[in-house]
Formats: sequence, structure tokens, C-alpha cells
Amino acid sequence: MKKKSYLSTILLLIAIFIVVAVISEKFFFRFDLTEGGQYSLSKATKDILNNLESPVTVTAYFTADLPPDLAKVKRNFQDMLTEYNSLSHGNVVFKFENPNKDQATENEAISSGVRPVLFKAREKDEMKQQKVFMGAVISLNNQNEVIPFINPEGSIEYDLTTAIKKLSVSNKPLIGFVQGQGEPPINAYQQVMTELNVLYQVEPVTLNDTIKDINKFTTLVISAPTDTFSLEAFRVLDKYLDNGGNLFVAFNTVEGDLQTLQGKKVGNNLAPWLAQKGIRVQDGFVLDASCGSVNVMQQMGGFNMQTPIKFPYLPLVSHFADMGITKGLEQVMLGFPSPITFTGDTAFRFTPLAITSENTGIQELPVSIDVQHKWAQNDFKAGPQTVAALVEGNFGKDNARMVVVTSGDFAVNGTGQRPRQLQPDNVSLMVNSIDWMSDATGLIDLRTKTITSRPLDQLSDAKKATMKWGNFLVPLILVIIYGLFRLQWRRKQRLKRMEEGYVK
Repeated sequence: MKKKSYLSTILLLIAIFIVVAVISEKFFFRFDLTEGGQYSLSKATKDILNNLESPVTVTAYFTADLPPDLAKVKRNFQDMLTEYNSLSHGNVVFKFENPNKDQATENEAISSGVRPVLFKAREKDEMKQQKVFMGAVISLNNQNEVIPFINPEGSIEYDLTTAIKKLSVSNKPLIGFVQGQGEPPINAYQQVMTELNVLYQVEPVTLNDTIKDINKFTTLVISAPTDTFSLEAFRVLDKYLDNGGNLFVAFNTVEGDLQTLQGKKVGNNLAPWLAQKGIRVQDGFVLDASCGSVNVMQQMGGFNMQTPIKFPYLPLVSHFADMGITKGLEQVMLGFPSPITFTGDTAFRFTPLAITSENTGIQELPVSIDVQHKWAQNDFKAGPQTVAALVEGNFGKDNARMVVVTSGDFAVNGTGQRPRQLQPDNVSLMVNSIDWMSDATGLIDLRTKTITSRPLDQLSDAKKATMKWGNFLVPLILVIIYGLFRLQWRRKQRLKRMEEGYVK
């Protein structure tokens, strides 16, 4: 009987495993307990995959026998592709190739746009450089998109989903960058264009009476104008907003000239026009104790050296609204911003997007800039100030949306041989704003979806010591407590057995 029982149990377990295997082939699911939902696909991805009409092929090029940290990236990518296949009802198919197995496969990967990187790996107590491939080619209807290198610290879902979206969209929405009032040319926004060109077609646009089809642009962008707008230009903008258009405005009302060390008013006339919409931008500088630095030549030990000095005219903003445009942003640096207040009526919804720290001050014109000024607490008594905002409402026939940032060149790289490199969140603030107004798929949520990192080297020595001794002592204490509890329990059992009339 025991043998029959064991055999029945084994057969039942085998049957359960077979059923689970069959179900797992048809349905893919997993539990995600990570902070930020690292392994959970967004609604945007699910909608895009569910609406695929043609098969998408993903050829992943990964080196075999990767070091453990990189092998994890490969496993995660493979699991993600399996989930993509399930959600797309089989319209996403994939295969993995090892470019290091032969020269032909390596040439195929490189010619497709997947680039190898040199990775230092430890092998038998010595460091060796290994050429590693970790990229993918996404194909649809004879068109290809390439992920040259899958960054372990980036958003794999964003890269993969946007590539599929880019291939599957036939008519890209138009984004117009307004020109003619001293704005930087489109090629001065290298980092922004890298993001926008994935889903949009970007064109320059001039606001004059020859514009007959201004409404073809999903969103208009006005960034860093230095000259005045004509009445005709404002009429075009009014008409665009009346018809429910989307407008992104980044401009300065005041600027600091570090050559003359003077603060002055910028020669555009956007502020009065915005005031008619209920958006008041003050002619003054926002100063923040939480700020960026400028390099100043100082004499140290007989030598002239560049020394970074805190410069409150460059606020580091880390307080953001809890909404799609600013979701995931950590820190944006703005140059010479001004405070925004809303004076419109309740028919419009005003949302402060970026707010300075508690230690903020405001300087009115005229201003003489002293780079080496010793700032005191009394300089920062104005409280938090709004420096970027969203206004939604009916300006005419239909609801329109407008984002205003009071720093004109916060997302401008510049032109020439050495354009400046911007921190990612500066780029994300501009691109997220345009995305939020222009794209209904929700891909904006993926751009700033990151892995929460808590490296030990950023902890204080006291906290490291606490964690170390906690890891060592807590298990011992638990074992001791369990031992004492068990000792007491057994003692009670012995005393109970010694009682007269005890029956087990």
C-alpha cells in the first residue's frame, strides 16, 4: 500500500508539472516586488503590443558566458521578450545570437549597428578585457531600429517599446520649433532631438501671415527667444491656442551677463502676452541656496586655479509635481529663472511643475552680480517659488495646454565644436512636457522609469557599521531567542509528564 501511495504521489506531481509547463507556454506572468516596478510592463507598452498588426522580429546579439552582472541583463531581456510575445499574441518573435562564435555573426551584428564594448572581467585572479555584445535589432516590414547597447542602468522597456512604436507608426505627429525671434536653431538641441525624433517629426516654423496650416502641428515650442514678437505672431499663437493647440514656452524675462556682471531685462515681449492668459512672470531673479556652481579664477599658493563657487542664480530644482511630466525627475538646473504666479480665473487649471527649495530669495532689477558674494540666510527668505508651470483650459473654441519654464536655454546644447552636455533631467523636463501634450500612448512614463540604487559607498561609516553588525548579530539573537523558547517549552512538557494522572 505504501508503494502504491508513493507511486500515486509521484505521478500526481509529474502531472502537475506538465500542466504548469503547458500553461506557462501560453501565459507569462511573474510577481514584481521591486520598488518602482522594475519588472512590470507599463500600460503604454501593453497597449502598443496589443495593437500590433504585423509581426515584429527582435534579433538580440549577446555574448555567451557573460560575467554574472551582465548575464543578469541578458536574462531580464529574454524574460521581457517572452512577455512581449505573450502580450502581442505572438506578434513579437525573437532569437538570440552570439556574435563571438564566428566572424560572420560578429560582422552581421556590427553592420546592423550593434556595437561591442570592452568589459573588464576578473579571471583566475587577473583582470582581462573582454569584447562584449549586448544589443538588439528590431525589424518590421523591412525597416530596422537598433539598440546598439543595452544599458544595465537604463530603461530597457523604454528602448524596446519606443523602437517598436517608431516602426509601427506610419504618420508621426508634427512638432514645430518656432524661429524668427532669436531662438536657437533646431540643431542646437542635440539631446532633445535624439529623444523627440523617435516618435515625432520636428520642423522649424515662422509665425507670420503666410502660416495657413498652423494647426497641423501637434505642439509648438518657443525656446530661448531674445527678440520681440510681432503682433501678427501673437495673433497666430492666439489662433493656435483657440483651436486647442499645445504650447511649450521656455524663456527668460531677465538674464545675468557674466562678462559685465550685470543683470538686465531680456528683449522679448512674451511676459505681457502670457499675463493676458493669467500667467504672470516677474521681472526678477530667483536665488536658491540649493544651486549649481561657476568656476572662478583664484590665487592659491602663488598659482591661479579655477575654483567652483556656489552660484544661487543657477537653482537646482528637486521639488516637482506628482504628475506625468515630472514623474521620475530628480534634479533640474535652471539658469537665471524668474518666479511664476497665476492670476487667471477658475476656468483654467494651474499646476506648478517645478518649485525651488525653502531657502529661496528674489532679486529685483537692477542687479549687480558678485560671483564671490558671501551669501547669508537672510538672502533666502522668500520661500519656495514656482519656476515651471502647466496651464490647462479653454482659451477659445477648445481646451488647450501650455507649459511655461522661466529659463530659456535650460535644454539647449548649443552649436559649434563643443556644445555643452546637459544633465538628463533637463532634457527629460522638456521632452516629457512635449510628450505629455502630444502623445496619448503614455510612453512618457517609461523615459524616467529607473532602477532605485542604494550603493554602499554613499552611506556614512556609522550606517555601514550598523548594517554590518546588524547582519551579524540579528541572526544570532533570533537563534538564541528560539533556543530559550524551545528550552522553556520542553521544561513545561517535562513538568506536565511528571504530574499524577498524566495521559499522553
